[in-house]
Amino acid sequence: MSDNVVHLHKNTDPAAVTTLTVVPEPATAKPAPLWIRSGRAVRTAVTHDVTKASARAMARHTLFIAGGAKIAAKRTWDGRTAARYERMIRAAEAAGNHELAAEWEERGQHFRRERHQRRMDLITSPVDAAKGVAVGAGMGVGSLIALGVVMAVATKDAGDVFTPLMATVEFINLLITIVQVVWGPAITLGPFLALLALWAVGKHQQAAPAWALPDNVRNGEGEPITPSIVVKALRDLGVPALRTAIKDMGDAGAGMLGPIRIAGCGVEVDVTLPSGVSTIEVQNRRRKLAENLTRHEHEVFITIPQAARTVRLWVADSGALDEPIGPSPLVTDETMTADYAKGRAPWGQDLRGDAALLSIFQRMVLVTGMSNQGKTAALRALALWAALDRTVEFRVADLKGAGDWAMFDGLATVLIQGPTDEHVIETTEMVESGVAEMNRRLQAKPGTTFPPLILLVDEAQVAFMCPAKDEDKRPYGGSKANSRYFMACRKIHNQGRAVNVLLWQGTQDPTDQNLPKLVREGAHTRAALALGTEAQAVMALGEKAVNGGAAPHLLRPGLDKGTLVVASDGIAIPAGQAAITVRTHYIDTDEAHAIADRAKALRDGVLTLTVIERGEERDPLADILSVLGDKPRLKTQDVLKRLTTLSEDAYGAWSFTDLTRVLDGTGAEPYKSDGVKVVGRDRLARALANRDTEGSASVDG
Repeated sequence: MSDNVVHLHKNTDPAAVTTLTVVPEPATAKPAPLWIRSGRAVRTAVTHDVTKASARAMARHTLFIAGGAKIAAKRTWDGRTAARYERMIRAAEAAGNHELAAEWEERGQHFRRERHQRRMDLITSPVDAAKGVAVGAGMGVGSLIALGVVMAVATKDAGDVFTPLMATVEFINLLITIVQVVWGPAITLGPFLALLALWAVGKHQQAAPAWALPDNVRNGEGEPITPSIVVKALRDLGVPALRTAIKDMGDAGAGMLGPIRIAGCGVEVDVTLPSGVSTIEVQNRRRKLAENLTRHEHEVFITIPQAARTVRLWVADSGALDEPIGPSPLVTDETMTADYAKGRAPWGQDLRGDAALLSIFQRMVLVTGMSNQGKTAALRALALWAALDRTVEFRVADLKGAGDWAMFDGLATVLIQGPTDEHVIETTEMVESGVAEMNRRLQAKPGTTFPPLILLVDEAQVAFMCPAKDEDKRPYGGSKANSRYFMACRKIHNQGRAVNVLLWQGTQDPTDQNLPKLVREGAHTRAALALGTEAQAVMALGEKAVNGGAAPHLLRPGLDKGTLVVASDGIAIPAGQAAITVRTHYIDTDEAHAIADRAKALRDGVLTLTVIERGEERDPLADILSVLGDKPRLKTQDVLKRLTTLSEDAYGAWSFTDLTRVLDGTGAEPYKSDGVKVVGRDRLARALANRDTEGSASVDG
């Protein structure tokens, strides 16, 4: 049994009693006095956004009337006096255009002569007017009476003689009655209609202080660029000579401006600066000019056209440059092909919205910029277009090795991918093989034409900064006279274009160390994405382009990705400018693979060499079989070309005679197919198998 005892009486132990504490409710806060609450309510109402917007609107529309009255008075004054001509003369003199000043002075004199003649006519005009009224009244009464006589003869009633005259009197009386009825309301409504007209003029010209204007106008959203806005922006630029000249011109400072033209997603205007103002003074104040035009700095571009003392301003619509451009025609048009010699690559759009088309014919290319700004994509877009010409041969080295150029496997005859010193050595030997090919072509018979060979090196700064040396202690990197990569680049830059051997390079953050002066100046097409400093911009594009307004260092890293400043004679650049800004089409990796597949379909199979072997003994038969790939037969000239790509040292000097010598007696001799000499894959495979069998038998014997 259990020992637990159940008590049936209530436990009355005082220690077990729970004590409850009553917490009083907090005292009700004393209400604030009525005057304080009223003041708070008034302050809230007065400072509310709706109240401020309403007050601003009332002030704005009231001030539109005052501004419109001022504008109307000025127009009236200009129409009655020679003030307009005086302003134009001062503007022309301030701009140093004395011929135009003389023309305006002549116009002013003509205006004064005509005004004087009108005033002299006022002396005799009252008498002439009285005579005219009397003669007109007499003739009118006489005509009416004559008409009445005719009516009286016709009706045989003498009373009809005065019928036309009395009808005219009654009509005049009716007009007087109408005027009497309308006059009172017209006098009442007239001032309101006049105020409405002045308000319309002021509203059209936004004739109100900036604080009273709507937020979208004050912030420059959608604000059109007008001559007055451009003149005010130049006046407030902080150039004393410019401000003084515009002040002397009065409101005719717009005489400095050419016509404002719509140009793509913005407008363009040429400004002829007054004497004593340099174009560099305006260029150096790009940010302030943009702010004066209610734009961001990247939305204003300043270039120097051919005309002396003139700057060309291109002002984008607010936010327009942040909108992406359309896809590349390489993506949208699957039937597109390329023509290396006569065609132009669709690289993107210029700021006008026109297609930016680049000719690559016999042009070395250099694309540089900060990291992750679209350098590889821009360079790859050019290469993909060129690949659509089946005659173009590519040898590609990607010294980043991230797979950005993987689609060229099966398209390029050489594809090197990786950032190590070994990859730099292979890249150097690839460029040196291009030098050897160039020399071979230069020694060919005059008039011989050669297919284009493009040696493309992405992340070339890795090669220039490589510390590795060869067996003879010659450095692969650097910019000395014995630096192998540097000297190979220089040789191709010097003579390669003459025989269609071209070097395209992409680099990051250019310096004198990772992009030597002689190499960067050897490129015919130089393009720069966003850069860090003006000094880098000069390295990338050249001093002439930067002095002419090219400013890749003012592009916004990350935001202006894919935007290039291009200096090249292969692209249409407005007259007088040294460079043009291009927003490139972005082609992603999947699209690049699709375009590369189309390029491969145009070719008769390309064997891509991914590792360049050096110094080993070669097996000619095995090498010939390897370059045939999966082709049942291949032209002898194509076999020689592929062998040269496989090993420049072993096969670079081979001719048809050498190929025939190696194949003679093997059963795989070249034979004719469709009228051309070819090498058969099956025959060569049997020859190799027979040779290996004979070799094994001799060893066993």
